[in-house]
Amino acid sequence: MVAVKEIFESIQGEGALVGYKQVFIRFQGCNLNCNYCDTDHNAEEGAMELNEEELFDKIKKFNSKSISLTGGEPLLYSKFIKSFLSKYKKFLNKEIYLETNGVLFDELNEVINYIDVVAADIKLYSATNEPNRFEDNEKFIQTAIKTAAFAKVVFDKNIVDEEIQAVANLALKYQIPLILQPKTPLDDMNYLEVYDKFYSIYDDVRLIPQTHKFLNIE
Repeated sequence: MVAVKEIFESIQGEGALVGYKQVFIRFQGCNLNCNYCDTDHNAEEGAMELNEEELFDKIKKFNSKSISLTGGEPLLYSKFIKSFLSKYKKFLNKEIYLETNGVLFDELNEVINYIDVVAADIKLYSATNEPNRFEDNEKFIQTAIKTAAFAKVVFDKNIVDEEIQAVANLALKYQIPLILQPKTPLDDMNYLEVYDKFYSIYDDVRLIPQTHKFLNIE
């Protein structure tokens, strides 16, 4: 069984696939507690407890060609996801897009053979109040690059140069696209200045806000 907060179809509002239509499976629960998170992922109320067949029945009706496994943190359910995709991915005929906080490297290794795109967040202490875990992020990326992967970093005016250096060097080392996402609501700050600091180290970097919030879509 798996705990799912909601299942819906919408437009991807973040990261490298912004603007694509996807089916979103929002898993319940997270191993982190970022201070900007706008969803109570740890509340047990409202979650659906689904087995593999029930989950398949709920998502097969959508016509999107891509499924976003999001949350919460999907990799808390890595064994379920591996079993589910091994049985149903070929019948769904949809690209599997994993949105993850980028630290559960052992769990990623369990499912990577069934994932088409990995969107790995790198959580900064300055934005989340969670300790920086760059060593875990690197172990995670070492597995993520077995398929298409990119890193995303949410930042605000508290970002420090040491964090910029660490993240940019990590993206440079593994040659993955780096998406800079200003924390919403937006700060009164010079975003181009932050972008240029990343760009001076690594040039495959993009500045993309949460577009779905501007468009007022889920």
